Amino acid sequence: MRTRLPGAGLLLLLCVSGCKVGPNFEQPKWTNAPASWVGRETKQAKVPSQPVAAPIDPEWWNIFHDPKLTALEAKVAASNLDVLAAAERVMQSRAELGVTAAALYPVVNANASMQKVKASNEGILAGVGNLAAGSAANGASQASSANGASGSLGPGGVSSAAVAPNISATNLFQYGFDANWELDLWGRVQRSVEAANAAVNASVWSARGVLISALAEVARDYINLRGTQEQLRIAHESVKTAEQGLTLTRQRAAAGVTTDLDVANAAAQVRTTEAQIPALESQQQSLINALSLLLGEPPRTLEAELAVPDPVPPPPPLVPVGFPSELARRRPDIRAAEATLHEAVANIGVAEASFYPTITLGGSGGFQALHANDLFGWNARQWAIGPGLTLPIFQGGQLRYTLQLRQAQQREAAIAYEKTVLNAWSEVDNALTAFRDEQRRRAELEQAVAENRRALSLAQQRYQQGVADFLSVLDAERSLLSTQQQLASSTTAVSSDLVALYNALGGGWNEPGAATVADTGS
Repeated sequence: MRTRLPGAGLLLLLCVSGCKVGPNFEQPKWTNAPASWVGRETKQAKVPSQPVAAPIDPEWWNIFHDPKLTALEAKVAASNLDVLAAAERVMQSRAELGVTAAALYPVVNANASMQKVKASNEGILAGVGNLAAGSAANGASQASSANGASGSLGPGGVSSAAVAPNISATNLFQYGFDANWELDLWGRVQRSVEAANAAVNASVWSARGVLISALAEVARDYINLRGTQEQLRIAHESVKTAEQGLTLTRQRAAAGVTTDLDVANAAAQVRTTEAQIPALESQQQSLINALSLLLGEPPRTLEAELAVPDPVPPPPPLVPVGFPSELARRRPDIRAAEATLHEAVANIGVAEASFYPTITLGGSGGFQALHANDLFGWNARQWAIGPGLTLPIFQGGQLRYTLQLRQAQQREAAIAYEKTVLNAWSEVDNALTAFRDEQRRRAELEQAVAENRRALSLAQQRYQQGVADFLSVLDAERSLLSTQQQLASSTTAVSSDLVALYNALGGGWNEPGAATVADTGS
């Protein structure tokens, strides 16, 4: 329903403009956060690397003091394709915010046209022509009667002059402008802008989450690469040990001290150990290619740089882990969930504002003429101005159900936010536990390697002295190789667990900027 408002009513509505219906967003507060990430059992654990409640360096990978890792991490933000795609999604959300915020301002369009117009001979204009012709004929008939002459009548007693005219085509020239502006009396547009701005913040934090994940993935793959290279070193060293045993066994067999069975067992041990090398070399190449992909490079691009073995970067004695109270402000997924909740709350206001009248100010002006020469004359001007009102009366329940939908979406977003926070706390606690317990496991494996190395030395001595058979040497070699591989794996896992811990903590703390096109009142 559209109608014109009197000037006094319009002025009254303008005076109350700016009010926003719907709930205002309030930042969620969590009071049940743990007092400290570092529990009593963590403090009492005798491990070489201990978490401490201290601020986290935004470039947390520097704690490994590995220049090559630092150089790789420096390229992630500008080279990782997932990060670049996330940045483009941020730009898209900013553009959508600009589109939404444009509704706060009037829309002005200029127009110009030239048309050849031909009206129907049987249409509305023809009826107007008949009416005019009939009036003229009637006047002529009366005049003729007054003069004593009879007029000529057509069929049915109608003057032949009243027959439908043949309307000819004509030119129509016009130019001008029109403007339209919706008065945001109930804050529908403002709430829409608020929701769009929250969506921008959500995309910004999601992009930051992608960046943190990419940084963690680079560190994890780099550490696994160094761990694989350590496994390769152990395998090559074990092959040399096995080959020395095979040489000794062949010498003893040639001297008649031992049998060919020992020679076959020694040769099998060499081949079994050598069989591990191709798989490890393939894994090394896969990790180098994975790092190349993370940096947006073709396969083998980093081979010359990373193929030279280096040790697994160890964690420092003290590991800063921040404070639990900061987690909700640091984790990108929590901030993104909060922004999504904010968007859902603002959309409730948009739905509620749809129940109220919509008032627009509109106007147009320009020039119109049938001849181009008359188009610029003052008499060719035309204009129209005035407010319009649209009041929803019956929508078949659409507005009511839309409001119910937005309210349900807000409740779902609140639940998702709570779950995200709880999941973050769980991930941090699990990462701390894994980091602590893996260090304890590595300490036991270090002792096991030392004991197995001593056992192998004793077994070789007893074999050379003829006191023990070659099976004891084989068992000692297998045990040493197994525990060395487990130790290398555990050393890699300790550093990887530290990377997982910082990923769970949300990396370092560096507040990213969020775009705001208009004041959303949030």
